[in-house]
Amino acid sequence: SPLVDVVSYFYLGQSADIIGGEESVPHSRPYMAALIIPVEGNTSLCGGTLIKRNWVLTAAHSIVFLGAHSLTGKQQQQRIKIIGRYGHPQYNEKTMENDIMLLKMEKSAKIDQHVKCIELPSTSNDVEAGTQCLVAGWGITDNKSRNISTMLREVNVTVIQRSVCNDENHYKHLMYVTSNMLCAGDDKGGKDACVGDSGGPLICNGKQRGIVSFGAKSECGNQLYANLCSCSECPICN
Repeated sequence: SPLVDVVSYFYLGQSADIIGGEESVPHSRPYMAALIIPVEGNTSLCGGTLIKRNWVLTAAHSIVFLGAHSLTGKQQQQRIKIIGRYGHPQYNEKTMENDIMLLKMEKSAKIDQHVKCIELPSTSNDVEAGTQCLVAGWGITDNKSRNISTMLREVNVTVIQRSVCNDENHYKHLMYVTSNMLCAGDDKGGKDACVGDSGGPLICNGKQRGIVSFGAKSECGNQLYANLCSCSECPICN
């Protein structure tokens, strides 16, 4: 089955990059996982979060690494083989609905000051528009140069009403924001997740409420996030 044949590795405790943000304090986001995957002779970069000692949460359109502050540094990392991936049963690659995946590691991560699990929501209550959240990842830092930094960066974004994101001034119905998605960004632009940040967390009030999913193809502005249900109600967790 294509859902269980992944051969990849995690680096735990890593950090990353993002548009309009700043470098994270080293190891201040110990739940971050860098997902570095060989793809046709090249490597693909995504983000993820450690939710249990042997489980990482990411986007279904990503495949996976756990460990450090710099992607090129020599600091201690935990490199753990991935033995299975489990996508949401209702994931739709065309609409990006339910863009959620769980990755099972061969062994449990060692929890220490650099590696910790992130807290998930206990209920499925919607995140209200106007809520200030944080997103972190290894994505590009500039729309023009499309450069990716080796250091973890983060940025504050605001949750935006779905109707606003779907209007003629934003996605223009080219990409539809459903009730299973969150839309977040900045009214003035320039603050966002981008290419390479996919699978990383949208953190609101200290809990992960979404997963970086997709955005405008031309440049990064308002980004869409897969909305997280509580694990007691979510089919991927049961």
